[in-house]
Amino acid sequence: MKSFLKVMKTLSDPSRVKIMKMLQHREMCVCEIQAALSVAQSTASKHLQILEDAGLITSKKEGLWVNYRVADGGQSPYAATMIGGLRHWLEDDPEIRMLAGLLPSIRRENICKK
Repeated sequence: MKSFLKVMKTLSDPSRVKIMKMLQHREMCVCEIQAALSVAQSTASKHLQILEDAGLITSKKEGLWVNYRVADGGQSPYAATMIGGLRHWLEDDPEIRMLAGLLPSIRRENICKK
């Protein structure tokens, strides 16, 4: 039951659901997620850590960047079910559509100037 509750509690936060929906479109670094959600870097990092701990996302260091992506769900059957469902859920939500529309203009090269 502990694994189930961890996934459910993780996805009970609207910001974490938004992050999951954005990561379905493409890999992102913390500065891109921070810019998309208009939150502090520490807040974005905390949400990412909680999502990763629940097995919903993974991270990979590539040079200067840590890239986050949706996990394959292999860590937990509950995470796998929610990842699969989220691929289809909320697509018609105005806030999710707005975020998806912003993603092409949010680029780490412009945010961090590196």
